[in-house]
Amino acid sequence: MTDKTLASSPPATPSLWGPPRLSMRWWPVFLRNFLVWKKLALPSLIGNIAEPLIWLVAFGYGMGALIGQVNVQGTQVPYILFLASGSVCLSAMQAASFEALYSAFSRMQIQRTWDGIMNAPVGLDDIVLAEMLWASFKSIFTVTAILLVMVVLQISLSPKLLVAWWVLAATGITFSSIALIFNALAKGYDFFTYYFTLFMTPMMFLSGVFFPLEQLPGAVQAVAQWLPLSHAVALVRPLFMDRWPDAAWLHLGVLAAYAVGAFWIALALTRRRFRS
Repeated sequence: MTDKTLASSPPATPSLWGPPRLSMRWWPVFLRNFLVWKKLALPSLIGNIAEPLIWLVAFGYGMGALIGQVNVQGTQVPYILFLASGSVCLSAMQAASFEALYSAFSRMQIQRTWDGIMNAPVGLDDIVLAEMLWASFKSIFTVTAILLVMVVLQISLSPKLLVAWWVLAATGITFSSIALIFNALAKGYDFFTYYFTLFMTPMMFLSGVFFPLEQLPGAVQAVAQWLPLSHAVALVRPLFMDRWPDAAWLHLGVLAAYAVGAFWIALALTRRRFRS
C-alpha cells in the first residue's frame, strides 16, 4: 500500500466495547455547555437547590421535632443532621442524573448538537466524556450551594465537610456515568420514567437517606449494600458528624467501580446508537 493510500484512509473505527479513545478535545465541548448554561445559572441554581432544601426544612425540622435523635453506630445525632447528610448525597445523584438524561438527550437527539460537534475534529468518545464531566459539574455546583446553606444554618460545622465535598464530587461522577447509559438507550423523554421509577426512587428509600438501614429487613439490607447511593451516604454521614467513615476505601472502591463500569457501558451503547 502506498503512502498516498495510507494518508487517504479514514482512521480506524473503535470497536463497540473497545477502550475509550479520549483526548483533551472534550474541553471545548464542556466549555460550550458552560457558556450556554451561564446565561441561566441563577434560575438553574434555584431550581436545583429548592427541592432538597424544602425536604430538609419540612422533614428535618418538622419530623425532626417528633423523632428527636437517631442512633448512628452507637451515637445519638439530631435527626436534621442525619437527614442533611443523606439528602445532600441524594441531591448529588438527582442533579447529575437530570443533566445527563434530559439535557444530554436534548443535545444528542433533539438539537443534534453532537452531530454538529463531530463535524469538527472531535470524536464521539470525547463528547461522551465531556457530557459526563459537565453533568458532574452541575452536581458539584448544586451540592456546594446546599452545603453552604447547611453551614449557615449550623446543621454541621465540621471541618471534614471539605472532605465530604470531594466524596460528593465522586458521587456526581458515578451517577452521571450511570445516567448516560439510559441516555444512550432512550428513544424519547418518556423513557427516563423507567430510570426514575425503577432505579432512583427505590434507591432513595433504600440507601439510608431518611432512616437508618439497620431498621430494614435483612434481605433488603443486603440489596441496599449493592446500591451506589448507600456507599455515598456511608461516607458522607460520618464526616457530617466530624468522624472518619469506617471502611472508607471499600465505599470509595464501589463508587469508582460503578463510575468506570457505567461510563464504559454508556460509551459502548452510544457508539452503537451512532452507528445504527
